[in-house]
Amino acid sequence: MSTPKVLFGFHAVGVRIKTAPASVIEVYFDSSRRDARMRQFTDRAREAHVRLIESDGLRIAKLAGSHGHQGVAARVHDLPQARSLDELLENLEEAGGDPPLLLVLDGVTDPHNLGACLRVADGAGAHAVIAPKDHAAGINATVAKVASGAAETVPYFMVTNLARTLGELKERNIWCVGTSDDAPGTLYQTDLRGATALVLGAEGDGMRQLTRKTCDQLISIPMQGGVESLNVSVASGVCLYEARRQRLIV
Repeated sequence: MSTPKVLFGFHAVGVRIKTAPASVIEVYFDSSRRDARMRQFTDRAREAHVRLIESDGLRIAKLAGSHGHQGVAARVHDLPQARSLDELLENLEEAGGDPPLLLVLDGVTDPHNLGACLRVADGAGAHAVIAPKDHAAGINATVAKVASGAAETVPYFMVTNLARTLGELKERNIWCVGTSDDAPGTLYQTDLRGATALVLGAEGDGMRQLTRKTCDQLISIPMQGGVESLNVSVASGVCLYEARRQRLIV
C-alpha cells in the first residue's frame, strides 16, 4: 500500500468519501463546529463507515499544513491510476469512444492555479493534465483542496521533457494546439473534435519557445475588454469547454 497522504477541506475529503471510502484511513474534524455543514459531513462519513476522530482546529492545521482546512482533514491512500501517459492513451485507444482530450500546462507553478485547472479539466471531461517536472507545481494538499476532488479523478502526469512528450503525442495523431495572444487564428475558428492536446503557458511568460515551436497550431482567445490575458485556469476552462461543446454537436 502506498504512503498515506493528507486531504483537507469539505470538497476534497467529501469527494474521496463518496467515491472511494475504503481508501480513507481516518477523518479528523473540528468538534467545536456544530453547524449544519459539519453535521451533514460527519453524517455522510458515518454512513460510509469512515473512521471519524474528534479534533481541534490547531491540530487539523498542523496535519493539513494550512489554516484553510474548514475544520476537516483526512489521511488517505492513493487511488490507483494509469501509471504512465502511454498506458492511459493505450487504454483510451482500446476503449474507443471519445477521442483523447488533454490539457498541457507549461510553467504553472502556483498550486492554486493548478488546483483550479484540475477542477475545470474534470468538469470538461479531459482525460489527463500534463506538465513538466521542472518549473511546475506538483500535487499537494493545497492543490487537492482547490481542485475540490478533481485531483483524485484527473490523472496528472509530470514529464521530464515536455517538448519530447508533445512530439510523442503528435506521433499518436493527437493535434497539439497552443494558445498565444499573437496567434492569427482564434479558438472559435479551430476544429477541436478530434484527438487534441490543448497547451497553455503560465500567466505573463506564456509557453516556453521550444514548447511553442513544437505545437501543431497556435490559437488565441478573443479578448474584448481592456485586459490582455486571462488567468491560466480560466483560459483552460474556456478552451476545454469549447472542445467539449464541439464534441457534443451531432
